[in-house]
Amino acid sequence: MSVYNTKPDEYNQKLAEALAKLDEFKMPEWAHYVKTSVSKQRPPEGEYWWHKRAASILRQIFIKGVVGVNRLKTRYGGRKSRGAKPERFKKGSGKIIRTILQMSEKAGFLVQSDTKKKGRQLTKKGLEFLNKIGEGK
Repeated sequence: MSVYNTKPDEYNQKLAEALAKLDEFKMPEWAHYVKTSVSKQRPPEGEYWWHKRAASILRQIFIKGVVGVNRLKTRYGGRKSRGAKPERFKKGSGKIIRTILQMSEKAGFLVQSDTKKKGRQLTKKGLEFLNKIGEGK
């Protein structure tokens, strides 16, 4: 089993549970009060939403290779209701994504890319961790 063979929601759930056990991925105090995007009306209510978002971001980096904050902001955006006017797409919160990426760097899972493409990419430790979760160990 690998990341590609496992259903995304099952994989993210397993990865979120594993990340919750790590000290580096402790949810900041301010995260209880912030929205995940301008298009949202309320903050997330789930207890482990921070770890689920971190798992989703790490999985996206695994699949795409090198990913920056701006691309992830687009990935986690949504439609903004503007009343009587037509809806428009708005990007997600950069602070949440940036903080999760910094936590991942501190844990040793990510490193800033030194290639032509800017962003962050997985380290060998990060690849091993994600593959271990995919195998179900």
